Amino acid sequence: MIDTEKIVEAARAQMEGTDLFVVACTASPANEIELTIDSDTSVSIEACVALSRAIEAQMDRDAEDFALTVASAGVGSELRCLRQYAKIVGRPVEVLLTSGIKILARLDAADERGITLSYEEKQAVEGKKRKQTVKVERTYSFDEIKYTKEYLDFK
Repeated sequence: MIDTEKIVEAARAQMEGTDLFVVACTASPANEIELTIDSDTSVSIEACVALSRAIEAQMDRDAEDFALTVASAGVGSELRCLRQYAKIVGRPVEVLLTSGIKILARLDAADERGITLSYEEKQAVEGKKRKQTVKVERTYSFDEIKYTKEYLDFK
């Protein structure tokens, strides 16, 4: 089985000096390796191809046969690292909490402790019979979050 850490190290060395970064790397028992990368701007197909070729050149196919796929973290895919969160601060996100509650909100901030979201919520207001829509700003730690995705509204 191929060590994914070696793949990640080779990728990081190759991407040094660019705005590309590694999001995830997985390897199946059949040595099918999938390296997911992202960028602060955008990831081109040419960048994926160049990175794939550079990594393959450092690997020994005689020692172990493998299949390498280098892909971009697509729009609407789950955010996996803090740098991805930082990239979309100010944009709408879909967050599923571990409690099962799904929130559509704007991502206001992200740091090592968690994320801050702002959204509208109906709450009971003193002196009113009906619940009123109130703007809420809440912070969630990463251990409260099952996944976060950038939300795209096609309306």
